[in-house]
Amino acid sequence: MVDLSIGIVTYNNEDKILAVLGDIYQHVKNVNFKIYIVDNHSGDKTVALVRHNFPDVIVIKNSINSGFGQGHNRILAEINSRYHLILNPDIRFHNNCLKELIDYLDDNSGVAMVTPKIKNIDDTEQFLPKLLPTFTYLLSGRLSAISKTFAKIRDEYTMADKTLTEPTEIEFCTGCFMLGRTDILKQVGGFDKRFFMYLEDAELTQRVSKYGKVVFYPAVSVVHEWERSSAKSLKYFLIHVHSMFKFLNLQRKLK
Repeated sequence: MVDLSIGIVTYNNEDKILAVLGDIYQHVKNVNFKIYIVDNHSGDKTVALVRHNFPDVIVIKNSINSGFGQGHNRILAEINSRYHLILNPDIRFHNNCLKELIDYLDDNSGVAMVTPKIKNIDDTEQFLPKLLPTFTYLLSGRLSAISKTFAKIRDEYTMADKTLTEPTEIEFCTGCFMLGRTDILKQVGGFDKRFFMYLEDAELTQRVSKYGKVVFYPAVSVVHEWERSSAKSLKYFLIHVHSMFKFLNLQRKLK
């Protein structure tokens, strides 16, 4: 059993994948880890580049694009580790933050999942949602740029209206970086297969939180080269809207 398994799902990420893998091998020290990649039928050279430059990485090729959550679920079925990191290919590491996060989980048995501070390329904080999504919260992300009222609601949703300097329990752990206890991730069955992409991370957080706290750990950070595909593409916008109503309908059934 390794200390850490790292799962990355790729889809036409040849421009990013070598950078994140290089960062992991350069900066993650004193941690026994293994990296798994599920490629969702990329049409570029992602798989060939990984196999040529990082032969130790385990690559699983999908014959179709099964989506973000289903891709990660294939990895969960393969791993044998104490902790598992669900990671986006557009994350960059600049230090050994994973060792500190693992030490934190080792020292806090009541914590099931942890995520660090997420930063933009310019070193500003990337305020991602941390509270359970509601219709108003989700709408605020679209309207915050044109409405001060919705900007205030967005700040509440992302907890940007608070100064978080200590580990803080959250309701929504971003899917770009989720470090959890492998046994719990397996116990809950991974991501809900009904979500192709978007909000599957919020839904998973909700189920994981039944087994332990989900914590934002601001003492360490990573950089997220966030593309916000749904804000630029009609296709991804419609997928996002579909996931939003699916998530809200699940919440309604839970009440």
